Amino acid sequence: MSMTHHFDYTLQNAQGGTCIAQAWAKVEPPLPASEKYRIQQSIKQALAAKNAVLIAHYYVDGDIQDLAIETGGCVADSLEMARFGRDHRADNLIVAGVRFMGETAKILSPEKRIFMPDLEATCSLDLGCPAEAFSAFCDNHPDRTVVVYANTSAAVKARADWMVTSACALAIVSHLKDQGKKILWAPDRHLGRYIQDQTGADMIMWNGDCIVHNEFKGEELSMLKKLHPGAQILVHPESPESVVAHADLVGSTSALLNAVIHGDATQYIVATDKGLFHRMQQLAPSKQIIEAPTAGESATCKSCAHCPWMAMNSLNGLLHCLENQTGEILVPTSTREQAYRCIDRMLSFSRQTGAGTAHGLVPNLGAA
Repeated sequence: MSMTHHFDYTLQNAQGGTCIAQAWAKVEPPLPASEKYRIQQSIKQALAAKNAVLIAHYYVDGDIQDLAIETGGCVADSLEMARFGRDHRADNLIVAGVRFMGETAKILSPEKRIFMPDLEATCSLDLGCPAEAFSAFCDNHPDRTVVVYANTSAAVKARADWMVTSACALAIVSHLKDQGKKILWAPDRHLGRYIQDQTGADMIMWNGDCIVHNEFKGEELSMLKKLHPGAQILVHPESPESVVAHADLVGSTSALLNAVIHGDATQYIVATDKGLFHRMQQLAPSKQIIEAPTAGESATCKSCAHCPWMAMNSLNGLLHCLENQTGEILVPTSTREQAYRCIDRMLSFSRQTGAGTAHGLVPNLGAA
């Protein structure tokens, strides 16, 4: 039986209006070791039998990440997940992540079947940027080039001129600025502000945020740094400006991982979803990883940075979707074809320029 966790989060529209919405995340209780082993073995057998490959995001449970690697799949950020699936010979892709990741995989691999453990696993950035409202926002600014973050639905991508990830967003926005383009950016306001600060581009923002990264607190981070003065501070650019201001490095999920693996420091304070720490500790076992504080909703919660929807991915859910072919991702052909254009434009730019190929490392020009 699963446990259901309720929480409130804020949806913000393009004009700055807000409303409080309730969401829920069905999280299964821990499995006994013997049951976990049985399910893992069943998943391995089912993957082979169904000609399927498991593709997992860095934020899902560590057992699922390990299983993806053990079975010849991958653990990666959202774009690399989709690229891996596109290039893999498997007929069926099992995506452990959130819904927009499954949709992106389907856009890049329309001939393959894409399955997810739970189709209700979504993202606050996706939820906070509904396609109809976003399309109207774009219509109100017809002179602007529409640039959307990967964390959006297929329908929103279909309305965009460019898709970007945190690894290549700076390079692409700089390129557009050099061409004299004015930009409409969606949906993460913190990432958009960071890119605007770094590039000086003319940008208007959709007013969204990630419920995980938005909770990091600059003051709390400063206090933690005093306890660990030798630690390097690594921050994802979806974090608030007060958090970014303390960073030694600002970068994508892959960039933060790369910085820990190859960095000279022995301690790292990391402001991103703590699901990434599983891979960090595997690949850099000699480094100490310290969770950046969020302060949470009470004084008893200092480090609660984990996406509730990522937590909905479970071993039981994986086995069920494999054995019963449930949770299939379907994208209407017209939407897929329109969405593909903005993704392909980004991929072509990255191939030609090398943008995003250095693990998304980004200098923090505002760091003290």
